[in-house]
Amino acid sequence: MSRQISLLRVYTDEAAYYGDRRVSDEIIDRVRDAGLAGITVLQASAGFRRGSRAHARRVLEDEQSLVIEIVDGETALTAFAAALMDVPHIGLITLEAVRVLHSAVSLAGESGS
Repeated sequence: MSRQISLLRVYTDEAAYYGDRRVSDEIIDRVRDAGLAGITVLQASAGFRRGSRAHARRVLEDEQSLVIEIVDGETALTAFAAALMDVPHIGLITLEAVRVLHSAVSLAGESGS
């Protein structure tokens, strides 16, 4: 049986800082503090956005593109995305519905839970 939840993606890079902390670390802590269902930080081997140079994995460089995926209910994720507006160096935030086919833990936003 599948269940409908949402997936929030935040695009940034390893070289992005919020004060003295990496943007990715700030987002991880905010997700935990908000009690959202889960987060995964993915490192891209390459990426770019219009008007910027390509980011690619190179030895001793710290500018790899990151995609941060967060799962929970749509309402919680929409509110969370709005709360990220004070964090600089976020290139893009997207939200989409996903269908969970299997989960080892209970997810927020599930019907019947």
